[in-house]
Amino acid sequence: MRGTTPLIPRAKTGIVAGMETGKKQSIMIVDDHAIVRSGLAMLLQAEPDLVLAEQAGSIPEAREKLAAQVPDVALVDITLKEENGLDLVRHMKQHYPSVKTIILSMHDESAYAERAIRAGAAGYVMKENADDVVVEAIRTVLEGRVYLSPEISSRILLSIAGGESGADKPDTGVGSLTDRELEVFAAIGRGQSTRTIAEALNLSARTVEVYRANIKRKLACENAAQVVREAVRYIEQEGG
Repeated sequence: MRGTTPLIPRAKTGIVAGMETGKKQSIMIVDDHAIVRSGLAMLLQAEPDLVLAEQAGSIPEAREKLAAQVPDVALVDITLKEENGLDLVRHMKQHYPSVKTIILSMHDESAYAERAIRAGAAGYVMKENADDVVVEAIRTVLEGRVYLSPEISSRILLSIAGGESGADKPDTGVGSLTDRELEVFAAIGRGQSTRTIAEALNLSARTVEVYRANIKRKLACENAAQVVREAVRYIEQEGG
């Protein structure tokens, strides 16, 4: 059961203020699947206090539309073809700090939620739960709160506080990978070659090989073939 937790207090400028003034809260959807954008648009159309402002299927398109119109909330897929939605979250945090972003993803919350919050997101919703909770998530972040499941909220709070289960406990497995290493790991799991990964991430092939070596070491893999197996298993588990 997904829930909400006021993890990081913010100014209360969301749904209450919007209802009082009669102003609809504008939403941008950034997802590379048209069917997902259409489904989310239908959900928003049913809400009298929310309005779909813009849709985008890629980060470049989203940046272009942000320059023309800044929404109140952006729903951002974490995997946008060869791009990472967290890069867009960081861009909005720097250039459009008023926008509250919610990551909407097939990837399990336990693997990505903390990364999303660190990048500047205000919430995380798994796509399998989107129909039931996305409107609640939007209203939660508009009220100045962070939307996460209770268990993930607790883990992040412990990490912030530096408790035994938080910052003092080293990450292991996939959780030990940096954002870029995780991107490379996921690309390996999707069967992409070093050259393809390098081109997609604007890196040199040598740099990608360095990331591969780091992944192999952190996951305690015996060889490159095991890295591939683990990466494929990860993609299958995360639905990506």
